[in-house]
Amino acid sequence: MNLKAGGTILKRAGAVLAALCALAVFAPLTGCQQTKSDTSVEAIVKATVDDHSYAKPQVARVNHIDVDLTADFAKKLFKGTATLTLTTEANAKQVILDVKALKIDKVTDASGAPLKYSIGKDDPMMGSALAIELPQGAQKIIVHYQTSADSAALQWLDPSQTAGKTRPFLFSQGQEIRTRTWIPTQDSPAIRQTYTARIVVPSDLSVVMAAKALTPKGEAVPGRASQRAYRFEMDQAIAPYLIAIAIGDIGFKELGPRTGVYAEKSMLDKSAYELEGMESLLTAAEKLYGPYRWGRYDVLVLPPSFPYGGMENPMVTFATPTILAGDRSLVSLIAHELAHSWSGNLVTNATWSDFWLNEGFTVYFENRIMEQVYGKDRADMLKVLGYQDLQKTLAETKPDFTRLHPNLKGIDPADYFSDIPYEKGAAFLRMLEAHFGRKKLDAYLKGYFERYAFESMTTDAFVADLRVHLLKNDGELEKQLKIQQWLYGPGLPDNVVVPTSPLLDKVTADAEGFAAGGDAAALKVDDYGTLQWVNFLRKLPAGLTVEQMAALDVRFDFSRSKNSEILFEWLQLSIKHRYEPALPMVETFLLSQGRNKFCKPLYQSLMEQPDWGVEMAKRVYAKARPGYHEMTRANVDKVVGTS
Repeated sequence: MNLKAGGTILKRAGAVLAALCALAVFAPLTGCQQTKSDTSVEAIVKATVDDHSYAKPQVARVNHIDVDLTADFAKKLFKGTATLTLTTEANAKQVILDVKALKIDKVTDASGAPLKYSIGKDDPMMGSALAIELPQGAQKIIVHYQTSADSAALQWLDPSQTAGKTRPFLFSQGQEIRTRTWIPTQDSPAIRQTYTARIVVPSDLSVVMAAKALTPKGEAVPGRASQRAYRFEMDQAIAPYLIAIAIGDIGFKELGPRTGVYAEKSMLDKSAYELEGMESLLTAAEKLYGPYRWGRYDVLVLPPSFPYGGMENPMVTFATPTILAGDRSLVSLIAHELAHSWSGNLVTNATWSDFWLNEGFTVYFENRIMEQVYGKDRADMLKVLGYQDLQKTLAETKPDFTRLHPNLKGIDPADYFSDIPYEKGAAFLRMLEAHFGRKKLDAYLKGYFERYAFESMTTDAFVADLRVHLLKNDGELEKQLKIQQWLYGPGLPDNVVVPTSPLLDKVTADAEGFAAGGDAAALKVDDYGTLQWVNFLRKLPAGLTVEQMAALDVRFDFSRSKNSEILFEWLQLSIKHRYEPALPMVETFLLSQGRNKFCKPLYQSLMEQPDWGVEMAKRVYAKARPGYHEMTRANVDKVVGTS
């Protein structure tokens, strides 16, 4: 087989697995059996087949894409071509791509000769298999296609939905399996691909992509004076979900030698002020886990309908404007997305059942960056708040979905999106830190990123690597640390390290004292920052009186907070206590942004108030839903319904 693309990690993992299985000294890995043939490279490849892709990369694998697309804002679609370069088995008869909500016009070979193709049955979650017949030795195919209004990856915004209010905007969100709704390719994180792009847009708009800009200001399109073309190149193989694009009235401001911020021009100065410290975050990250391998690290602040806090698209993080608190207090989100440049982008989960390898590592790494730049107190508070989130999620989640490595076959990977892969994954690494010490764990993690740079990783392969490079083949130590229970079992093992923060302990005492009858005016909060306020509001118990709520609001003006994290916690509290002066802000907040982290819980809280909240939730959502991204809509639909 000619399977060079993405094969190195599997060869390494195969060698380690073969050795471990032959020795039979450890509990078996998920894909590790007793026979020699089952530990071959081919067996490892087979064991890591992505259940969320139709592709058969062992036969024909996409390793490069050239897209040439024209954006039509009137029809809200892209039209053009995707030229795919393949690595194939000698006798490969076809290549299978993932497509969803795409109109395929034709498929040709490199010379333009038509190729036969078929589109399989549409699956609501996975879309369809696009099977293309390959002439003998064909290594390049061209798919002529256009997107549709049903593209889950693309959100086309009217001018009224933007900050500037004068020009339209488009952004993409490919994670987890949405890239197939705007690019026909093998949409699996195990099938890493390089790409180039030529994007044609109206001449008054700019294009940003998660790639090197070859024409930062665009270039003229012959015969089309009203349009400009932008060209990009990503020469490092990345997972398809990391291919990202934004189009709009976008400006740029440099923040440091390697860092800068993109935003709508009307938001640029505000965004640049908030993100001024990015270069110091990047420097701190490199000191921990090695050189930054992507050239530049920029951030694009998107319109408020963006469904995530941030998305770690390589070279250009896409971020929500809800981080713009005005006081630089929410930069931990940027530290998180920056950390993904190592854990997630450099070494990527091979399947969505391995998602914790992206997010758990990143939460741990984010906290280490924050400690380096802002000090231990702030890092400790972040750990405590994250652990609170984890405890809440564990209490609300079915046991199977509390595993770091769940079985997601037949399940939309978006349904696994929770604090489990994030915070339980980070807790696992903190347990290792507590046992081995930071120096030894840091050396292991730095080596891990070096060994598997620009490759994809499975949980089983990680365990094999961990056994050799950190556990030193000590089976008794593996049992003592409960590695199998951590990674494959539900809940939290009892050797979890519970984080603490003296600063938040004081805040908790303040909240309890106030709830017990204390005076809001007497609270000493001069040293409170965002993290303290979040903890204070979380620690206020049920049963507060309207008078107590009003006293807090008068003293601290929570209902008009410009800090999205504080406002969210206050609005949650206000719904539960039916604090009517804050309810108009609930509606305003839900209509002004579409971040799933805020929207879904607020609608849930409203729906838990049958005498008044259900009606409010349905009324507000009817107005807000058209402006939300598909991901947020899918989540809130399950809470409120779509009627």
